[in-house]
Amino acid sequence: MKIQKYLASSMPEAMKKVRSELGNEAVILHSKVVYTGGFLGLFKKRNIEVLAAIDPSLSNQPSAIAKNKKEAVISPILLKTSNPIPDVDVKWDVPNKSIEKKPPTPEYPKIMQELDKLNQSVQSITDSNKELVLEIPNPIKKVLQNLSNQGIDHSIHTALLHVLVEKWYATGSNASHKEIVNWTRDRLMEMISPFSFGELKLQKKYINVIGPTGVGKTTTLAKIAGNIILKEQKKVGFITTDTYRIGAIEQLKTYANILSVPVEVCYSLEDFHAASKKLNTCDVVLIDTAGRNFRNKKYVDDLMEVVDYKREMETLLVLSMTAKQQDLEEIYNQFSAIQINHFVFTKLDETSSYGAMLNLIVKYKIGAAYITTGQNVPDDIIPANPTELVNRILEVE
Repeated sequence: MKIQKYLASSMPEAMKKVRSELGNEAVILHSKVVYTGGFLGLFKKRNIEVLAAIDPSLSNQPSAIAKNKKEAVISPILLKTSNPIPDVDVKWDVPNKSIEKKPPTPEYPKIMQELDKLNQSVQSITDSNKELVLEIPNPIKKVLQNLSNQGIDHSIHTALLHVLVEKWYATGSNASHKEIVNWTRDRLMEMISPFSFGELKLQKKYINVIGPTGVGKTTTLAKIAGNIILKEQKKVGFITTDTYRIGAIEQLKTYANILSVPVEVCYSLEDFHAASKKLNTCDVVLIDTAGRNFRNKKYVDDLMEVVDYKREMETLLVLSMTAKQQDLEEIYNQFSAIQINHFVFTKLDETSSYGAMLNLIVKYKIGAAYITTGQNVPDDIIPANPTELVNRILEVE
């Protein structure tokens, strides 16, 4: 890899020198402000020092753009590779912490424009048996590390990085930890606020609860019923199709007796229609479904054969926060044949990692109705809201 250092009066001028000598495939490894010349320490001239690099094998190629180009993001902390990386768009959104803490200059917008152009022009990079370290301001790095510990998805992490670094330099590179956390909170809130959160509006008579085994569907159903009865003074009925799990029907009947609500058991679509007629006088009917192996597609097909989804129905997908992100996404994909209106996140009392909630909401554009924090019925359930969710992730009150 050929590495070259450039000194220029501005970043746009430095970019011109880089492109002129190394071409459009060059990569900016490092940049900082330096002061040269002057007399007795006075009247020094402000310059930009840029360290750029190019793989000679790439500079000889007419184009590094593949037909099926994919966009990727290089880790903002450290990149290690011993093999060439496939032809991709590489986003370099990370200024170097060695830039002096000066207020924004009139050149700042131009610099950002040039960096954006550079992002688009870099198509591929090869770095054999080397480490490329991209520095970011330590206060921002600390906040982003906390988000990584919370399991925040890489795409969200990268989007935040761009916003935080831009704000950092726009405000003179001296923001406090609290300010950076507030910037992060504001951006996360913007990401999830467009989606529906909070208690169900009860605009539809049937509320269907689905999800894999062991996530707490039946307990969650009872909690929702208790809140509807106590707060809304509505008449509630239960339908259960969970005829597979030992003791499942007895568990729901126990909750039904405590709440004084009727319960019907269904083994087929005909049973479901008959149960609906029996519960015709109820304001709200809550449907408990069987929890089985979510990797078996037949399970979802079985749901369609027992529950009439043509009725006006709101479906809640219940997910445990003790599960891995990959499993949660697989669960969603398996159940996506059914229209999912809201998430319900359970077992928050059994984990200290909450990033998966935000990841799923942003990725699938579905809001959350409730979160649960224990086994007590009808307690240990609260309406989900963006502020509560983001505060848990940021570990602030």
